[in-house]
Amino acid sequence: MMKGMVFAERYKLEDFIGQGGMSLVYRAVDIRTGHSVAVKILKSEYNSDKEFLERFQREAQAASLMSHHNLVNLLDVGVEGEHRYLVLEYVNGNTLKDIIRQKGRINYQTAIQVTIRILSALQHAHDNGIIHRDIKPQNVLIHADGHVKVADFGIARMTGGATIGKGDTVVGSVHYSSPEQATGSVVEATSDLYSTGVVMYEMLTGRVPFVGDTPVAVAMQHIQDPPPPIDEFAPETPPAVIAVVMKALEKDPKRRFQTAREMAEALMLAKNGQLDPASIQPDPVPSASQTAVPPAPRVREVSPAKPAAPRRNAPPVRRSPVKKRSKLSALIATLTLVAAVLGLLTFGVIRIYKQVSQSALAPNVIGLTVEDGRALAQKQGLNWQETDIYHDTIPAGQVISQTPEEDTPMQKGDSLLATVSLGPANSAMLDVRGLGYEDAASRLAKRGLGSVVAMKVVSTSAVGTVLEQTPKAGDPFTPGQPVELTISGGSTMVPNLIGRSREDAVAELLEVGLSEAKADFVETTDPALIGQVLAQSPAEGTMLAIGSPVTLSVGNESQPYHGELALTIPESDSEAALRVMLVSGDRELLEYEGTLVAGDQRVMIVPISASFSGEVMCRIYLDDVFFSEDYVTLY
Repeated sequence: MMKGMVFAERYKLEDFIGQGGMSLVYRAVDIRTGHSVAVKILKSEYNSDKEFLERFQREAQAASLMSHHNLVNLLDVGVEGEHRYLVLEYVNGNTLKDIIRQKGRINYQTAIQVTIRILSALQHAHDNGIIHRDIKPQNVLIHADGHVKVADFGIARMTGGATIGKGDTVVGSVHYSSPEQATGSVVEATSDLYSTGVVMYEMLTGRVPFVGDTPVAVAMQHIQDPPPPIDEFAPETPPAVIAVVMKALEKDPKRRFQTAREMAEALMLAKNGQLDPASIQPDPVPSASQTAVPPAPRVREVSPAKPAAPRRNAPPVRRSPVKKRSKLSALIATLTLVAAVLGLLTFGVIRIYKQVSQSALAPNVIGLTVEDGRALAQKQGLNWQETDIYHDTIPAGQVISQTPEEDTPMQKGDSLLATVSLGPANSAMLDVRGLGYEDAASRLAKRGLGSVVAMKVVSTSAVGTVLEQTPKAGDPFTPGQPVELTISGGSTMVPNLIGRSREDAVAELLEVGLSEAKADFVETTDPALIGQVLAQSPAEGTMLAIGSPVTLSVGNESQPYHGELALTIPESDSEAALRVMLVSGDRELLEYEGTLVAGDQRVMIVPISASFSGEVMCRIYLDDVFFSEDYVTLY
């Protein structure tokens, strides 16, 4: 495990989250901001595998093209030594798969809300020419505050670009693959909608539509078999909702919804009881007889032969002149044609006018109050729909997110769905006393509090237990407010280390749970005291928190020649480790080691000693980086 490593001098790996087929994922802390991020690291065994390198790069490329509130957004990309990594938005919560396993089934209202947010993310991806190709509950993350995030574009395809996967055949997870994925056909955006339909089916029923002993058996069912009826497992599901899912699960991509937005709009109507299930049924597949060209009507031709002789005793037939009849017919045909053309033009103008007059663009209501957002939507001729969730940092009544997103083309009468904050579930400070530090910090972070400052004290309580807190339990707090925790550092007694060798003293400190501070070397002319502990701080018998440092004063051989090095260190906002080395031939001998605190310009005198006299070179290092060198004369 790589816990504790720092990538790009910025991202410190804190906790191992999990792993996929090609990567390891850690929760890390951005040292610059203090925020948690997710670092996804390509497994080292794939560093020389061209296919996996391309797949990892494809995920970075796809993520870099998108930024959406329902997507896990990319923050950084880099290489640290042999490790290739992505830095992603950290989602503190569970996967949708975890939630389905815990609950068994999800009520249809919640399933609709989750699916609409998945579709919002997919519409954004599709608008940017990206097909996900691996939509499944494992790749849908549910934040602790209810936000839905779609993750993992590792096998995404760029429209018009190369596809990752050998031969571009079966990719994705077989239980959620579309028929065209299973057959190796061309995969378009409608494939993601099929997979979304499978995910919604699983939320409603607690099971996937197709199961089998082998992946091939499952794939064949996707291609050939209808899914078991949803109402067999979830009879409370409204027929309109079932109709939406079943249309998404059509075998023929042309018979599904054609865009994520179209499917989301149907779900919103179904949720509100405004959708007739029959209205979204695809047209039946035409039969061979229906597709045949109908026979042309039979036209009787008038023979040009001579007219028959009139019957005897029959009255003479009175005939109209043929020329007059032809002119009248032509006039009628012309008038009919003119009327038809004028009718078509009128119909076209009216239709175009209606299309223009009925079109609208989705306004941006994020950050507005419900009243202002509703007024803006209604001004555009749109219906207002809202769903409410608790949120620790966004005030009650403020819009958190919307579907569809800003500037999406819509028709007047369409619905704009807004997610509105109910405010914090409870604005009183949590009581975290008695909890472990990690548990307490996690709970505080979920409530929207800021950085946690921990101070260890000597205590008989278990190490890491929270003893006190500021603000106190029940006190009001504001989002982002820092919290101070006093935690138990345990307790251990400082042993007597004087007279011991430095190595033995350090070993004994470790045995009792303490550590050595930077050693303080004291010159001595007594050979018996060289390398021994001459003094210690704190003294023997002092109680310290576990892990506390103890300073040892160690005897060092007295040098006959001495000098002084004057140092001027520039002003810095941060502390720095200082090291002064005396150059002797091809070796560097440590003369001084310490920490410079942050603040003003620092001027100091460092004593230098050696077994030889004359002018010697000293090299100065700050944080293990060469800073300068100077000469000192030893007398």
